[in-house]
Amino acid sequence: MSYTRKLLDRQAELGRPVRVGLVGAGQMGSGFIAQIARQKGVDISAVADIDPARAVEALRAAGIGEVTREGDLAARIEAGGHVVVADAVELTRLPVDIVIECSGVPDVAARVAFAALLAGRHTALMTVEADVTVGLLLSRIAAQTGAVYTVCRGDEPVECLKLVEYVQDIGLEVVFAGKGKNNPLRPQATAEELTEEARTKGMNPRMLCSFVDGTKTMIEMAALANAADLRLTQRGLTGPEATVSTLHEVFRPVADGGVLERAGVVDYATGPVAPGVFVIGRTDDPVVREELEYLKMGSGPYFSFYRPYHLASVEAVLSIGEAICDGQSSLAPVVWNAEVTAVAKRDLTAGRRLEGIGGADVRGEAVPAPEAHTGDELPVGLASAATLRADVPAGQPVRYQDVELDESSTIVQLRRLQEGLLRTGTLNAGPLAEVRA
Repeated sequence: MSYTRKLLDRQAELGRPVRVGLVGAGQMGSGFIAQIARQKGVDISAVADIDPARAVEALRAAGIGEVTREGDLAARIEAGGHVVVADAVELTRLPVDIVIECSGVPDVAARVAFAALLAGRHTALMTVEADVTVGLLLSRIAAQTGAVYTVCRGDEPVECLKLVEYVQDIGLEVVFAGKGKNNPLRPQATAEELTEEARTKGMNPRMLCSFVDGTKTMIEMAALANAADLRLTQRGLTGPEATVSTLHEVFRPVADGGVLERAGVVDYATGPVAPGVFVIGRTDDPVVREELEYLKMGSGPYFSFYRPYHLASVEAVLSIGEAICDGQSSLAPVVWNAEVTAVAKRDLTAGRRLEGIGGADVRGEAVPAPEAHTGDELPVGLASAATLRADVPAGQPVRYQDVELDESSTIVQLRRLQEGLLRTGTLNAGPLAEVRA
C-alpha cells in the first residue's frame, strides 16, 4: 500500500491529518513545505525559523495564508490551524506528530532532535552532519522513548541504503555501496572564492564549499557506513573514475581486476555517475548469475544496481510515512564504523575560533572510527564550537587536545555523552568495541 493511502487511513483513524512541525524555512525547508502542502493525509502545522517572516512567506507560497504567531499556539494547532515560532525548541513542545529538521546547522539539528525525542516526537533530520556526530546516541534515545529517529529520505546516503537493503533482500552479497561526486575534489576550497558560483546556483557559499572540498561526500559516506554496517575503503576515501556502465568493473576486489582491497565497503565515484547512487552485488549461483547477465546488470559475479537520481526535499516526505505509518527509520546508525574529523585546510594558529563546515579553516575527512579514536581526532561537526589552543599545520587533523570546546553547545554535550557511553560499552560500537576494551 502506498504511503498516500496509509496516511489517508491514519487521517481517518485520528480524525485529522498527521501534524508536521518543521524547523528551518530556508532553501531546503521551503521545498519541504511545498511538498508537504501537496501531500494527502499530512499538514504542515508549525514552522520554526529565526526569521519568522521567512517562515510565514514559505507557508504563503505553499497556499497557507492564515498563520498564527502569538497566543495559544497549541490550541491553534489542535483546531487545525498553522503557527510560526522563532524558537525551534518551542516547536518540539507543540502538539505535532513528527518534527522535521532542515536548519543545516549541526548544533541546531542536535538541539532540536534531542528536545523532540525527549518530548516523544518522531524526529527526522536533513542535517546529516549532526547524524555523523551524535546519531548513534540519538537513535538509542529514540528507542528508549518509543519515537523514531531518522535521517530524511532524498539524500544520497539514505537512497543508497535503500539499494543496499534491496540487494540484500534479493539474496546478493553487498560488495560495495556509494555515490557519484558531481564536482572535482578541491580540498582547500573556501566559501569566499566560490561566492559567485554559489550566487548563480542559488546556494549558500558555505554549503557549496562543503560540496567542493569533499566534506559533504565524506559525511554522506560515513552516515551510510554506520547505517548499513559497512566500512570505509580507507581514510579519506579514494573516488576512482567510473561510468555507469563500468561501475561493476571498477568497484570489485583487486584480485578480480577492480580497485577494492576488500568487500563490504563504501566510497564514491568520480565521473558521470552523479547525481546517482549505486551498489555492487555479488552472486556465485550459476542460475542467478545467468539471469542477471541476461538482464544486462553486469558481467558476473559482480552486478551493478544504480539509481540515477536523488531528489532531496522532494522525496524527503517519504520519511514521514515510514516513521508514522511503519514505525521505521529511513536511516539511522546501527554501529559506529566511521567518523568525519576536522583536517586543517591551511596553517591554523592558536587563539582562532574555527569557522566550521564550509569555511576556510577545516574540511571533513572520513576516518575509520578506531583510527579517529586512537588519534583523538575532533569530529568536524564540533569544529564551529572549537577555539584553537595550539597551532595546527595545514593538512593535519585537529585533535581534541588542540582545542577548547564550547561546553554549552548541545552537540558538544551530546557528543561527550555518546563517547562516555561508548567507553563503557553501553552503546553498540562495532569495531570501536575492540579498541576501547
